Amino acid sequence: MYDMGTRERALALVAQGRSLNSVSKETGVSRSAIRCWQSRVDPLPRMQRTPCSRCGPTTEPPSNTAAYSYLLGLYLGDGCISPGMRAGYVLRIACANTWPGLIEACAAAVEAINPSKKSNRVRAVGYVSVVGYSRHWPCLFPQHGPGKKHERPIVLESWQQEIVDSHPWDFIRGLVHSDGCRITNWTEKVIAGERKRYEYPRYFFTNVCDDIRQLYTDTLDKLGIQWTHCTRDGNPFAISVARKASVALMDAHVGSKY
Repeated sequence: MYDMGTRERALALVAQGRSLNSVSKETGVSRSAIRCWQSRVDPLPRMQRTPCSRCGPTTEPPSNTAAYSYLLGLYLGDGCISPGMRAGYVLRIACANTWPGLIEACAAAVEAINPSKKSNRVRAVGYVSVVGYSRHWPCLFPQHGPGKKHERPIVLESWQQEIVDSHPWDFIRGLVHSDGCRITNWTEKVIAGERKRYEYPRYFFTNVCDDIRQLYTDTLDKLGIQWTHCTRDGNPFAISVARKASVALMDAHVGSKY
């Protein structure tokens, strides 16, 4: 385990234009370690044997169900769970640099649900991965499995559905913040011989997984939100919310990314 001083010195030498090979010879640190530090300089946290509500003796839902509903939406949209070091798992939620408020909200949700109450941020080109380390992510997100989400069934367990039913707007906000957007559409109409331009707000949610789109539209239905399918090559691909009253509800409870 290298201390932060060694890590920062090696990266400073690389920043001067030195090759990984020359920095490795000078510092005695392997090139692979230096290469890893370029994407994450701080050491990986040690996996702690923290209790999990799902695999405990009472099998309870997470205590902060609103945060869980939001994080579930983020995970289904832009999240993944993969095996990590020390027999643990890594939850990653990709958040574009364009939306710093979303990054903060995502980190807060991860910290609220992670049994260790911790999150980390790994920077990449154009986005930040909000990361949480835990042995219990598969307990908390049983949709985890091999392969891409749209290539396997995505079905909520009964306890998850109960949480979504209790906090539907948090779930919708998580889905929209991950794979959705609020845009301004425009159209032109000829009225009394004069062409006029009209603008109106619209929400889109785009996901290639039929099951995830179904979870989104089922929740919209329960909230009284009118929506329509948008197709790509004749196949359902995106969900649009454009009716004035429905957009007003979405603005009140979801809003634009920030």
